[in-house]
Amino acid sequence: MNKPNIIYIHSHDTGRYVQPYGHAIPTPNIQKLAEEGVLFRNAFCANPTCSPSRAALLTGQWAHSCGMGGLANRGWSLPVPEHLIPHTLNKVGYVTALAGFQHVVRNVKDTGYQRILAQENGNAGAEERACAFLDEKPNKPFFLDVGFGETHRRAKGFDPPPDGEPKTDPRYVKPPPTFPDNPVTRQDMAEYIDAARRLDWKMGKVFDALEKNGLAEDTLVICTTDHGLAFPRMKCHVTDHGIGVMLIARGPGGFDSGKVVDSLVSQIDLFPTICELAEIEPPEWLQGHSILPLVGSEVDDIRDAIFAEVNYHCCYEPQRAIRTKRWKYIRRYDNAKQWALPNCDDSISKSYMLENDWADQPVESERLYDVVFDSSEAHNLAGNPEYADVLAEMRERLEQWRKDTADPVDENQIMTPPDTAVLNDPSDVSPGDKRYPAVDIVG
Repeated sequence: MNKPNIIYIHSHDTGRYVQPYGHAIPTPNIQKLAEEGVLFRNAFCANPTCSPSRAALLTGQWAHSCGMGGLANRGWSLPVPEHLIPHTLNKVGYVTALAGFQHVVRNVKDTGYQRILAQENGNAGAEERACAFLDEKPNKPFFLDVGFGETHRRAKGFDPPPDGEPKTDPRYVKPPPTFPDNPVTRQDMAEYIDAARRLDWKMGKVFDALEKNGLAEDTLVICTTDHGLAFPRMKCHVTDHGIGVMLIARGPGGFDSGKVVDSLVSQIDLFPTICELAEIEPPEWLQGHSILPLVGSEVDDIRDAIFAEVNYHCCYEPQRAIRTKRWKYIRRYDNAKQWALPNCDDSISKSYMLENDWADQPVESERLYDVVFDSSEAHNLAGNPEYADVLAEMRERLEQWRKDTADPVDENQIMTPPDTAVLNDPSDVSPGDKRYPAVDIVG
């Protein structure tokens, strides 16, 4: 098989809140992609903060394994940029191009992309740059990275709907299940929906350009996001509300026919999938598994658990998690008595939660959830003696993963920020454990 073209098209802070995951959010272009491709219902990011999540996907490694502890706009930069997938694809004849933003290295040249389209057409949007690239009808296989700023918050709100379209009426909106249904949360969710509609409109431009230029049949489109919504108790949290992500793929290799896959997959599984599909020798550092056997119905599962972590966002809040089909176990590695509230982006929902004593909610060092009977992860079973055996097993599995991947974090050892990070006195930023530094700017 000829090497497929690949489009990695992605958003900020979208979780699974798009139409094909059953939400009343009109994203017709993403819906059409799902109906023509493969929808992964149980896909998870490796870290529910932006730069570490993207670094894990693009290197095929867990965030602590590739050394990405925090955000690129706060001084972090991937210490192993040569592990980014463009470097591997360049060696086997791909044209690699970046149409949108990247958020993993301080110097964009380190990404390995042969063409930085913003440097060629800086006044255009990511979708316009991508369409112009596709209009060239490249005669070599290509990897095109199209990253959008939607649905990241803009101050406390979101981007507006597509030009000329009316705003979503908040009276008929349902907030995420982590929140009460009231005028504040409905308004916040309505504004998110408008941003999701704009995201879908932009993605549709790219999908249309593929069709117009006769490239769709030979192009694998990978559509995903970095982590959950920028709402309280979602983004920056290792519950499913934070690490659950949309993942839709369409193109050669069996990614067609509107198939739905319920098996557990991690975004670190995408790099090895591309290697298998393009018949490339996988680099030795990869920690994921190809999802092609799932797509081809050769196996029911490629993994029996996914893992996730948090280190830095605005503040240091070290957490690790393991999630199986039945259980979720979360462990903190600090002595915090309160949530690191600056890690939650400002919003009207956050203000409402704080007015109702969110800051006083208890912080638990261990959490165990039965995700079959408690899918919202609201009832911690870690202290229930009836689940002592499950707790012990999940503890052991998480610690084994940490050992196998040389996780540097524990109660006495932190991931040290780079010298380029801007640090504040933690008392100015974080109500958590004062041993740990906090990093300013909420991104």
